[in-house]
Amino acid sequence: MSASTVRLVDSDAEGGSQAVKAQQRLRELILAGDLPAGARIAELALVERLGMSRTPIRAALMHLKQEGLLEPLSGGGYAVRTFSEREVADAIELRGTLEGLAARLAAERGVRPGLLAQARECLAQIDLVLRDSALDDETFSAYVELNGQFHKQLSEMADSAVLAREIERAASLPFASASGFVGVEIHNAQARDNLVVAQHQHRQVLDAIERREAGRAEAIMREHSRIARQNMQVALRDPAASGTPGVQLIRPS
Repeated sequence: MSASTVRLVDSDAEGGSQAVKAQQRLRELILAGDLPAGARIAELALVERLGMSRTPIRAALMHLKQEGLLEPLSGGGYAVRTFSEREVADAIELRGTLEGLAARLAAERGVRPGLLAQARECLAQIDLVLRDSALDDETFSAYVELNGQFHKQLSEMADSAVLAREIERAASLPFASASGFVGVEIHNAQARDNLVVAQHQHRQVLDAIERREAGRAEAIMREHSRIARQNMQVALRDPAASGTPGVQLIRPS
């Protein structure tokens, strides 16, 4: 490989890294309310604010449009979207439906013992996190990470690249991820009980998959998504105290 080719590869990698950083930072600004819903996002203002060139910022804006956080304006540029409660509920339902299919296929096809062992270990770590009666910021962050890890393992159990890709796409929709609304649990003592219920469902679906009970496994994961919908309703009742980033973008029905 020539020196010029190496420089080109390095440049492409650096550009991609900058685009990812810009995307993460813009998402944070949107979900924190620093970029208000409906207002036009000026590309040049973001260049100055983020200290990046226009190329990675433009790529980040296009990606956030694909995620659904931004909408194109007729005169050019983008604005931060708002979402109806029904739109968010539909996105959560879609993820639950796809994860239910993954659980059913995993039960029908069988799962490698190593992957089942990893999932059991993940659930054991979640048990340790939920051992205390209240979550602090550190244990809450640990729960979010482990919960996402288990859902990813569940997706892998179906042994379907097509389905895994669609689950990832559905989970990337605004507020539709497995941990999209668990933030309410750290602020709401009654709602926090949902984490214990969710963990019970995690164990039940893993048991159903191991026993090759396909219908039961699918039904559990469909039901599992309803916890996220319940948490959404809690968050909408008191957006300021919900602890859910971006909840101000959701319009109650």
